Amino acid sequence: MQDLDKALADIVEIRSRVAAETIFRGYGPLAIAITGLLGLATALVQSVWLPDPGASPAFFVGEWIATAGLCAIVVRVEMQGRSRRLHSNLADAMINHAMEQFLPATVASVFLPLLFLRFAPQAVWMLPGLWQLFVSLGIFASLSSLPRSMRLAGGWYFLTGFASLVLASQSHALSPWLMGLPFLGGQFLMAAILYFSAEGADGEG
Repeated sequence: MQDLDKALADIVEIRSRVAAETIFRGYGPLAIAITGLLGLATALVQSVWLPDPGASPAFFVGEWIATAGLCAIVVRVEMQGRSRRLHSNLADAMINHAMEQFLPATVASVFLPLLFLRFAPQAVWMLPGLWQLFVSLGIFASLSSLPRSMRLAGGWYFLTGFASLVLASQSHALSPWLMGLPFLGGQFLMAAILYFSAEGADGEG
């Protein structure tokens, strides 16, 4: 029985190692592009219905967290199907590995806003820039299993994150466009990278 348990554990470890060393093709360009449009839609809605986000920071934060949750669902649905098709028996291991790489940045991007709202509401203006920096960190943490050119998207979010912080520091005002426009550009860049890298991989096969 112990030998069987050890053999099963070895199989799991081997699958995990293979998943960690394999380019993850579960992220689909269509889903990533859709998330960019969802971000733009959120910024548009807030610009119309929330003319002074600073007066309702909890509503501003709640809408963006809800948008992030919806984006995660869209990506996960496509990820599940693509992984089953492209990674076969390794699909579950590949998905788990991809989620583990993004998990620290995801958790921080959810709990930091709640911390700001509770203990430092005067600092909420920093959130659009910080959210973009968290996305950048998540991308860079995942580079080992993503196309090399994805570092361009990580660099985009890194630069736009700091640019948003600098711009917002002038007035300490919340702006949905400082989140929506960089997110749209970043997600479309990621979608383009995924699309062309998939075409290259298909051509090589």
